[in-house]
Amino acid sequence: MLPPQALPPSLDDLDAPTTEVEPPSGPAPAVTDNETPKNELDGLFTELAKVESDEQARPLVSRIQRIWSRSGSPTVDLLMMRAAAAMQAKDYALALDLLDVTVRLAPDFPEAWNRRATVNYLREDFGRSMVDIERVLALEPRHWGAMSGLGIILRRIGRDDEALETFRQVLKIHPVSENARKAVEDMEKAAAGSPI
Repeated sequence: MLPPQALPPSLDDLDAPTTEVEPPSGPAPAVTDNETPKNELDGLFTELAKVESDEQARPLVSRIQRIWSRSGSPTVDLLMMRAAAAMQAKDYALALDLLDVTVRLAPDFPEAWNRRATVNYLREDFGRSMVDIERVLALEPRHWGAMSGLGIILRRIGRDDEALETFRQVLKIHPVSENARKAVEDMEKAAAGSPI
């Protein structure tokens, strides 16, 4: 239960873009075997963990998100684009219907679960959002956007200790995440008894 002063959820709360209507620009690199994206992601995450500025992080984050956005299925990609358009139009019921189909068609595609978690969050169905986030993180444990979403929900429902630990984990993966850094600073100040 949220306190009466809590603002309704918004896409602005989240740390990663989740409503792109157009697919990422430019051709996706050819994938010759199933390990190429994983090996590439591993290297990108290793570099991301070492960055010291948003400028250094931006191209790595963009590349990771492009890889995450590849479902390998034109049907799933179309459903994801339509769900994104529905989210932008704030038609969350339609977005949820489209994403329910998407996760059935592509149960191993983390971004479909992440998008559905976002819709559930925006509908203030935090329990279902957390279940979807759990699935995202089972498929891609380094998904800082899903982790940030979890931290936001934990914070909104008053589980601040767990939220703080979640945001600290985000910063280990994406050290210059502005949302995670601010959340950690605010919660540490609150825990120390300082006004935020």
